Amino acid sequence: MFGTQDLTLFIVSGLLLNIAPGPDSLLIMARSASQGFRAGSAAALGVGSGTLVHVLAAALGLSALMAASSWAFGLVKLLGAAYLVYIGLSLLLRRAAAEGPREAAATLPPKQSLRSIYLQGLLTNVLNPKVALFFLAFVPQFIAADAPSKPLAFVFLGLVFNLNGMLWCHFLAWSTAQASRRITASPRVVSWLNRAIGAVFLGFGLRLALAQR
Repeated sequence: MFGTQDLTLFIVSGLLLNIAPGPDSLLIMARSASQGFRAGSAAALGVGSGTLVHVLAAALGLSALMAASSWAFGLVKLLGAAYLVYIGLSLLLRRAAAEGPREAAATLPPKQSLRSIYLQGLLTNVLNPKVALFFLAFVPQFIAADAPSKPLAFVFLGLVFNLNGMLWCHFLAWSTAQASRRITASPRVVSWLNRAIGAVFLGFGLRLALAQR
């Protein structure tokens, strides 16, 4: 279809890759746990929109340009790393400020509007150059050499990958929201959970900053 090949293998591989944990999944889980399924869905839709940006950029050749240009890759990489570090530090510093005599007021990440959560998901995905390079390395393997339109085949595969990702991300949002409704954690446990989430985001940011092309 559209000059693609091994479509079943592509779908299965895409599902496995989407299930692999990363900053996108962590953001969806954090927002679902703190504000429910709608917030997790907003984060997931932001991530999906970011994936569409990468797909279109790769189809148009912009991702190839970034892969070939060390300064372009470095700029996007540092912006993405700075954003992830910002999220991690905001959680760590907020928890440290909130603790004390009013520890009972500890909560998961502060509530935000659905629009803000959507933008968080979008930026977390768009500012990760490794996602762009992934599409350049992974998707072309499933485009036939005699495809009548390779950009069209690329976009089609990207949309299939994104659809799989949205199904998984919304399941993740729903299951996390359901679990959080059934579990009432103590303020101390919630505080340490926020520290853990912040530390993981900080780790993702530092790892991205040190990543090579």
